[in-house]
Amino acid sequence: MLAKAQQQNQSMLCVGLDPEPTRFPGNFKNDPSKIFDFCAAIVDATADLAMAFKPQIAYFAAHRAEDQLERLMAHMRSVAPQVPVILDAKRGDIGSTAEQYAIEAFERYGADAVTLSPFMGFDSVSPYLKRHGKGAFLLCRTSNPGGDDFQNQRLASVDGQPLLYEHIARLAQGPWNLNGQLGLVVGATYPAEIERVRELAPTLPLLIPGVGAQGGDAAATVRAGLRAGGSIIVNSSRAILYASADQDFAVAARQEALKTRAILQAAATQ
Repeated sequence: MLAKAQQQNQSMLCVGLDPEPTRFPGNFKNDPSKIFDFCAAIVDATADLAMAFKPQIAYFAAHRAEDQLERLMAHMRSVAPQVPVILDAKRGDIGSTAEQYAIEAFERYGADAVTLSPFMGFDSVSPYLKRHGKGAFLLCRTSNPGGDDFQNQRLASVDGQPLLYEHIARLAQGPWNLNGQLGLVVGATYPAEIERVRELAPTLPLLIPGVGAQGGDAAATVRAGLRAGGSIIVNSSRAILYASADQDFAVAARQEALKTRAILQAAATQ
């Protein structure tokens, strides 16, 4: 589905949906009941430009807006059926709890893929892989400074003493990827590590947040991560969502998405 969206929309851009009512424009401002309206307007404005949409579940749950997220998921399937939806939930639990989180992501919300923390091991990932046609993106080398606390540490008990993020990349490319359903999350603020992850996981899709407001370089991201046979999904959230604080916010969001998509496409041809 990712390849189809990339080809149809000529895009590597993922539009992140992180609604903050305090930043909403005009008469939407500070009104959590307008979360669906705001996000749906962004979706409508960028449906032909995006390779994926990525709603962040915490931004909805914090405002008791899970029902609005359900409506938004249905809206995205209606107006942009070719664009996969990645539910950014970063779940990480085992056994029956993981099964329930999989039901939440894939049945309640109807997501095409979900972000997961692999810290508790393969049995925290495997329940999601039982769903035919669904995907999971494992946190690997994240864009936050605190990622160094664990992800950049060496594993003395593993052959070759890889860094933890390197070990995750190898597992995801190899023994964990039973049905070709896994991808990896790698932050745009570390292009050298994107390149290293791509070496270790040459065929996995990479979900790359951090472009835009977080300061990641879009062109450097493409050069580091895009390879024949290995797609990248480059996420931008706040730079697109809040491109304007006025009633033209959807028009401004489209213009920002167009600009970012063009930068990514240009980098791919260099």
